[in-house]
Amino acid sequence: MRYAKRGRLRFTSHRDISRAVERAVRRAGVPVAYSAGFSPHPKISYAGAAPTGVASEAEYLEIGVTTPCDFDQVRQALDASLPPGLDVLDVVEAGPGGLADRLEVSDWEVRLPGADRELAEVAAEKFLAAGTVEVERLTKKGPRRFDAREAVLELTVSDGTDRTDRTAAQVDGEPCVILRMVVRHMTPAVRPDDVLTGLRLVADFAPPVPPEVTRLAQGPLDVSTGALADPLDLDRDKTRGGEAGPAGEHVAG
Repeated sequence: MRYAKRGRLRFTSHRDISRAVERAVRRAGVPVAYSAGFSPHPKISYAGAAPTGVASEAEYLEIGVTTPCDFDQVRQALDASLPPGLDVLDVVEAGPGGLADRLEVSDWEVRLPGADRELAEVAAEKFLAAGTVEVERLTKKGPRRFDAREAVLELTVSDGTDRTDRTAAQVDGEPCVILRMVVRHMTPAVRPDDVLTGLRLVADFAPPVPPEVTRLAQGPLDVSTGALADPLDLDRDKTRGGEAGPAGEHVAG
C-alpha cells in the first residue's frame, strides 16, 4: 500500500501512525492476519518511513490478510477510516520479493522560504563538486560522522515563482528556493537535513527559517533513464486496468 503523509500529520511520530493504521484496519473491516504467540499483533510492516516532521507522497506498508480482498474497496475503506492527512493512494496484491528491497532511492523536495537562490546555486555546485562531504548527526548511539555526498545522485535549485501549490508558510513577494535532490538509500541513511548541513559546511549556506521537506517518490532506480520507477509495478495486476502513476507524482495537501 502506498499512502501520503500531509499537512500537520507530518509531525506525527511513526508509532502514532502505526496506531492510526491499526485502528483504521479494524474500522475498515480488513481481514488482517495476526502473529502467533502470547501477544498476537496485526501483520503490518512498514518500509522506508520518512522522519517525523517530513511530509511524504510515497510511504509504503504491507498488510497480511487472511482472505483475498478487493483492492479498490480496501483502498477506499482505509482512506475513509484514516485521519485527514494520512491518505491511501494505491493498493495492490503483493507478489514475490521484498518491497523494502525495491526502495533504493528517494526524490526529495526541500523548500527554503526567504533563502537566496544565487547563494543556493553556488552551494549546490560546490557540494556536487566535492569528493566527500562529512557531516555529523546525533544518533541513539551518540554522534556519528558519515559522507553525505556519496548518496546524492542529483541536486538542483529552482524558485517557487512558477508553482501553484504554495504552502501556508509562504507569502506573496517572499522568495522561496526549492531544492530537488535524488538520494540513494544507504547505511546510515542520508536525509535532506544532512545535505543541508553539507551545504553549510562547503559554502556557508544556511536557510533563514526551518526547511519544508516533502518526499515526492521512492523506489527502484532505472539505470537506463536515471528516473525512479514505481515500486508497486512488479505487483500490479494489469488485467484490472490499473496503471501506475509517475513515481514522482506530487499532490499538494
